[in-house]
Amino acid sequence: METPSIFTAAVVQAAPVFFNKAQTVDKIISLTQDAAKEKAALILFPEVIIPGYPRGLIFGTTVGGRLPEGREMFLRYWENAIEVPGKETDQLARAAKEAKAYLVVGVTEKDKISDTLYCSLLYFSPEGNLIHKHRKLKPTAAERILWGEGDGSDLQVLDTPLGKIGGLICWENYMPLARTTLYQQGIEIYLAPTADCRATWQASMEHIACEGRCFVLGCNQYLTKAHYPKDLQVLIADDHPSLPSSGGSCIVSPLGKKLAGPLYDKEGILTTEIDHREIIKAKMDFDPIGHYARNDVFELRVKGNCNGTAFLQKSLW
Repeated sequence: METPSIFTAAVVQAAPVFFNKAQTVDKIISLTQDAAKEKAALILFPEVIIPGYPRGLIFGTTVGGRLPEGREMFLRYWENAIEVPGKETDQLARAAKEAKAYLVVGVTEKDKISDTLYCSLLYFSPEGNLIHKHRKLKPTAAERILWGEGDGSDLQVLDTPLGKIGGLICWENYMPLARTTLYQQGIEIYLAPTADCRATWQASMEHIACEGRCFVLGCNQYLTKAHYPKDLQVLIADDHPSLPSSGGSCIVSPLGKKLAGPLYDKEGILTTEIDHREIIKAKMDFDPIGHYARNDVFELRVKGNCNGTAFLQKSLW
């Protein structure tokens, strides 16, 4: 494959309009337009920016118990999740087409048949098509109150004119075999939307870049208690350890060098140039699926429909 031209990538660190999918979609569209003004050909938004990552809320649960008011809160969150495809994905697809960019957005997806919610990552092409959807494999800790588990059949890397693009959501990135599944497909631009703003996450972004010899785009929400509706603010202690979410979005080179960010304590858009020649130079002394692999010792087997690189250049729906 011919080496793609140098292009600009953008990560958007933003807060949702919390528990309001319509206004959040409007905000995403506006910020996509802002990133397009920076000539971004690839634009990444955080994990579940639609309708927000509900830090500090327990949905009326204890071990062995659920309260009626917690079920009401879950219903409210469910009502602001989106169907895929649906009205909101059509709007985001149009935004991608108008921006002439690949647009990747973290959402809470409402399954049309089961009504189960999933933490999902949606990929839109510059032609205005929804071309891929990945469901998070394993929600972490109390996240399991909200989101079901993905089945792993969507762990494909997309072969695009910008290069091979794929990614994992938040702590999926701590799963060595999930990462290896992407490496085995030759991933070049690795997307890591998250809700983790700790220093350890920065170390992981650098490690994955070095391990995969790929560009890594980390993207988080900036979220404070003030971003919540007033009736939800009163449910969160002023000193709650999960708030604020200070951000930490960044872009990392294939040798682990920070090219942009980390950005903390505010909303903003980070951009950098992606030059595939840097991937080749980084592979001189390490290539996880090439000269540094030991296929005579190790073998990876992935169940389901994830076999090789997915060549998705048209709408899936």
